[in-house]
Amino acid sequence: MSDVDPTGAVADWWATDISNIAPGSIELRGHPIAGLLRDRGFTEVAWMLLTGSFPTHGQKRLLEAALVASVDHGPQAPSIASARMAATCGVGLNSAMANGVNVLGDVHGGAGQQCVQLLNEIVVGQDDGDELLEVTRRVVAHWRETSKYLPGFGHRFHPVDPRRDPILQLLEEARTDGDIAGRHLEAGLAVESVLNEGRARRVPINVDGVTAIIYAELGVAPELARGLFVLGRSVGILAHAWEQTQQGGRIKGPIPPSILPTYTGQRT
Repeated sequence: MSDVDPTGAVADWWATDISNIAPGSIELRGHPIAGLLRDRGFTEVAWMLLTGSFPTHGQKRLLEAALVASVDHGPQAPSIASARMAATCGVGLNSAMANGVNVLGDVHGGAGQQCVQLLNEIVVGQDDGDELLEVTRRVVAHWRETSKYLPGFGHRFHPVDPRRDPILQLLEEARTDGDIAGRHLEAGLAVESVLNEGRARRVPINVDGVTAIIYAELGVAPELARGLFVLGRSVGILAHAWEQTQQGGRIKGPIPPSILPTYTGQRT
């Protein structure tokens, strides 16, 4: 039976602009793998695969900051807890990592994507010539019609997210250097300002908000922003899953076996 594909139908089945693989040759978007291994880092190659071009030095610094900010938030984070529990069940690291990644949904892990959408709405609203705070108040009011929580702002644990100020500083530097336009940065700060009007207790922008500003400034689509968050968090998931396998023992539930869940059903 011949393996020739005279019409190209089979070869076109999964046609791609990303990778060109042939015997003895690997090219990623036209770049030979040898050159990438010698001259480029992981963040640069990841960005090139996603967008088709390498980031500038300033853009690379922002991307690395966003990824580093996302790697871990302790065993109490559902993605980490899920991976650690799975790792003690004998499923292997790949399945433990999959468990952690698969709980990164709209509630845990999705705020960055949602915040990019929020910031985009404000920037688009400004295109009509309206003043920034006016647009921001209108967009915030619209979002609050469906939820009392605004994605990317406030934190259940940190009074001020320790990742906020360093990333905002990097964003300001990137704007000064011309690596970003700064419109989404202004939108994020405007939301923070609007949220704190008349409030005694401050509601600051959090890690999801500042990383959303990075991704929005770099033109990342909201859904892809979540994907990049997942990429960063995968590192923490792997580290915790591996640590758990080295510690031994079994974690078959989210609470110690000596503590029983409160029963709220009928009693006879």
